[in-house]
Amino acid sequence: MDQSPVHEISEAECLKLLAAFEFGRIAFRVGDVLEVFPVNYHADGHAITFRTAPGTKLAGVLLADDVVFEIDHIGVREAWSVIGHGAARHLESSDEIAAAERLPIHPLIPTVKREFVRIDLARVSGRRFHRQAEPDVSTEPGADSTD
Repeated sequence: MDQSPVHEISEAECLKLLAAFEFGRIAFRVGDVLEVFPVNYHADGHAITFRTAPGTKLAGVLLADDVVFEIDHIGVREAWSVIGHGAARHLESSDEIAAAERLPIHPLIPTVKREFVRIDLARVSGRRFHRQAEPDVSTEPGADSTD
């Protein structure tokens, strides 16, 4: 039995976790600037859709070559993190916008966000962490208890 406190999460489970939640973060680099923004989202397979307003987030995510999307959870006994990488695109056709408007994307604050962005995830990965007490430093290999 593997006693490691860290375990990889399968792609299938990563996709299930993405679909089960609605709040995450996007990160991207434009030039020398790295940006991170919280977003409410909807996940369907390898696609993440979120709403936004015109501004830095919309312009930057569309200019970036690679967008990173991340969600995590910290519980009493375990924590996990899921990360996806992909390309973002602005939804522009009336059919895509109408479909996106029907998605259950609920903003945290009541602001007007009429722009929809989809991140097509090229890869996802995740890790699950089993939380336990920190080891006693005196039992670590090479620990010197005389310090």
